[in-house]
Amino acid sequence: MNLLGEALYKALELIFSGDRELYQVIGRSLYISITAVVLAGIFGIPVGLFLGLRNFRGKSIILKILYVAMGLPPVFVGLLVFLLLSRSGPIAPYFYILFTPLAMILAQFILAFPIVVGLTILAVAGKAEMVLMTARGLGASPRQALLTLVTELKVALVTALVTAFGRVIAEVGAVMLVGGDIKGYTQVLTTAIVLETRRGNFSLAIALGLVLLLLSFIVNSLLYAWQYRR
Repeated sequence: MNLLGEALYKALELIFSGDRELYQVIGRSLYISITAVVLAGIFGIPVGLFLGLRNFRGKSIILKILYVAMGLPPVFVGLLVFLLLSRSGPIAPYFYILFTPLAMILAQFILAFPIVVGLTILAVAGKAEMVLMTARGLGASPRQALLTLVTELKVALVTALVTAFGRVIAEVGAVMLVGGDIKGYTQVLTTAIVLETRRGNFSLAIALGLVLLLLSFIVNSLLYAWQYRR
C-alpha cells in the first residue's frame, strides 16, 4: 500500500511538473490514435451507411465477418500488419514503414474501422426508414434525404468515433509489434506503461496510466456535454 501511495504521489508530481518526455508521449499517442480514428470515420461511415441502407446477396456474411472484426485481438492485428510490412512482406519492396508512426496508424485503423462501420449500421437500422420516408414525403431528393439521415444520426456517428478512439488509445499489442516502442519516435502511452513497469519505474507507469484515464474522461465528458446541449 505504501508503494502504491508513494508511486501515486510521484505520478501526480510528474504530471504537474510539465515533464517534457511525458508530454511528448501523450502528444504522440493522441496524434496516432486520432489520425487512425479520423481515417476510420472517413472510410467507415460511408461503408456503414451503404451496408445499412442496401440489401444484396452476401450481405449477411459480410455483416457476420464485420461483427467478428469488431472484437479482433489487437496483438493479432499487430502480427498481421507486422508480416505485411516486414522485409519479406509484399509492401516492403515499394516502401518500408515498419517501426514508424505510419505503421501504428495503419494497425489502429484496422481496429477502429469495423467498430465505426458496425455502429453506423446499427444507427442506420434504428432510424433510417422513418427519416427517409419523412424526408421523401416532404419532397427531398435522394441526396437531400441521405444528408438528412446523416444529420439525424450525427450523435450516433460521433459515439461510434469515440468508441473507436477508446478502443485504439488503450490498446498495446498492435502498436508494440508494429511500432517497436522506440523511445522518442514510436513510444506511446500504453507501450511506455509496459516498459516502465518492467523497469520497476512504477511512478512513471502510474502517471501514464492516469493520463490515459484522464484522456478518456475528457473525451467522454465532451461527448456528454455536446449531447446534453443539443
